[in-house]
Amino acid sequence: MIETADVKREDDEYRPRNQSGPRGCAYASGFGRGLFRHRKMSLTSKLFLHRRTSSILSRNGFPVPLGCVMKAYLEYSAVWLILKALGLLPRSFARALAAEVVKLLYSLLPRLQKTADVNLRIAFPGWSDAQRQAVIRGMLRNLGWMAAEFALFPRLTKQNIEQVIVLEGLENFLEGQRRGKGVLFLTGHIGAWELSSYAHALYGFALHYMARPIENARVDALVNAYRCLSGNQPIFKNESARVTLRVLKEAGTIGILADQNTMPSEAVFVDFFGKAASTTTGIARLALHTDAAVVPGYAIWDDNMRKYRLCFEPPVELSRTGDADRDTLENTQKFTKVLEGVIRKYPDQWVWVHRRWNTRPAGEPPVYDFS
Repeated sequence: MIETADVKREDDEYRPRNQSGPRGCAYASGFGRGLFRHRKMSLTSKLFLHRRTSSILSRNGFPVPLGCVMKAYLEYSAVWLILKALGLLPRSFARALAAEVVKLLYSLLPRLQKTADVNLRIAFPGWSDAQRQAVIRGMLRNLGWMAAEFALFPRLTKQNIEQVIVLEGLENFLEGQRRGKGVLFLTGHIGAWELSSYAHALYGFALHYMARPIENARVDALVNAYRCLSGNQPIFKNESARVTLRVLKEAGTIGILADQNTMPSEAVFVDFFGKAASTTTGIARLALHTDAAVVPGYAIWDDNMRKYRLCFEPPVELSRTGDADRDTLENTQKFTKVLEGVIRKYPDQWVWVHRRWNTRPAGEPPVYDFS
């Protein structure tokens, strides 16, 4: 899936930060895009030693402490071991184990607990503490399950995919395809978002996704290798504009995750659960430029079916007034309201630990005023 949130383009993007502390090292935790932390120093898989062997050089030539390299290798080894171990377990046991691990990690991270509480109070101000806690428990279970499903990707085939996830509303996606201008698969960090794109390909509709790099390059390569097993293809940041336009020109599909806080230079403020949220304008601009169909889709766990449902909604009709700025704002609001509607329907399957309202309009106080 395309990641459109919090993309920074500092000139010193890969310069080490505070090399004496943890922010100076490449860092990653969890599974897939949703659980990995992205910081701003990245290492390539082709690192070489500096003369004094006390550091190596990152891909743009800045020295990186050797301790950070060791940390990166340990991180990769841990992620590899966890993925392979979960992948060997029976699916039910792998999901249960991963859910318990996520609960344990969450209990050790008070900042995430505060963030989830603040977010839920914004989104559902009338809820009781018991209601908020129930949603948080569901969220943690969902994240653990998705981590296990990700580890089990190598087992999924065209023959057995229906045992895990079924399609619903496929006619809506096909309608978008029939328009012949390509499809922008609008989704968010809802349900099993990694599984949704993976299953999409196994059902015969392979797509492209933006490969926003994970901090640890070896982990990044491992994660993308899993994502591509079903036939999907990444679009790398340095070629994103050219490849994105080519894919849509060829009537292809591009998955877009569009529910996270975005830097002001690439965003507009739109209403999200009654509060202004800095939201990417990339989808609206791309749809207006190419006339690609914007089809909402998401993979939701269904307790009754004991499966995921990959649901497609009708294509979102674009607003076109002739005023580019107004059209961008109105369509961004439309897309955001679609995602909000899904989250309201399945609140325990969204990632409430994300600081969605972190960027504020000028003059507004911070939402997350805690360390």
